[in-house]
Amino acid sequence: MLPGFANAAWDQLNLTRGVTPYSETVYDLHMMILWVCVAIGVGVFGAIFYSVLRFRKSNGAVAAQWHESTTVEVLWTVVPFIILVVMAVPATKALVMMEDVTKSDLTIKVTGYQWKWQYEYLGQDVAFFSTLGDASNKARQLGSGVNPEGVENYLLEVDNEIVLPVNKKIRFLTTAADVIHSWWVPALGWKRDAVPGYINESWATIKKEGIYRGQCTELCGKDHGFMPVVVRAVSEEEFQTWLAARKTATAGAAQAAPVAVADNK
Repeated sequence: MLPGFANAAWDQLNLTRGVTPYSETVYDLHMMILWVCVAIGVGVFGAIFYSVLRFRKSNGAVAAQWHESTTVEVLWTVVPFIILVVMAVPATKALVMMEDVTKSDLTIKVTGYQWKWQYEYLGQDVAFFSTLGDASNKARQLGSGVNPEGVENYLLEVDNEIVLPVNKKIRFLTTAADVIHSWWVPALGWKRDAVPGYINESWATIKKEGIYRGQCTELCGKDHGFMPVVVRAVSEEEFQTWLAARKTATAGAAQAAPVAVADNK
């Protein structure tokens, strides 16, 4: 029997299609180039195998004595050039699409820390930290007595999910407070390095409600493997309800903080 990590489903053996326009564009581009490469490979290796079998010395074949062919040299220069141009045009369009963060409906600042994420909904007075879920955190501790195999979404669950509305253009500003991190959710179709002192821009329009998980993909220290990302995509109405509740909780915490300081005195 193969170990669990080797029993991958068929849909895990290829690039994921994702749930955003950009991820779908990248997937289609990937598949187009894959089949172009497959066709080229079949043609080249087919010609090689045919030549080896059909014109082998044991069959009495005699090598042709010629040194150059202008026609062949033109063909193997022009044909690859045309193929590269055909692939470069949609690839360039995808790159331009990736960088277009204009006309966004919501902006979220993502800040990487050792070892957690902070999310700030700019202009909404909502901000919070997101850390590894309690069940996963206990299971990863030696001697905790908690079996990781019994923990759902082990190492891929958080205490505070990032909640986003579907069918809205979300602009992400990614940075870090200490070392380089990298924010990655495969279903969105991209990842962004979080570099201290720099802001990297990205965007996503999630087309389908659901929960989408990711991780930090830049080795950032001893707990690098324990700072997952969980995105919950909901309807606009549910998002507004969640946002209002978050604002109320944030305002309540801000009002309670000075009282607590006064009590300590």
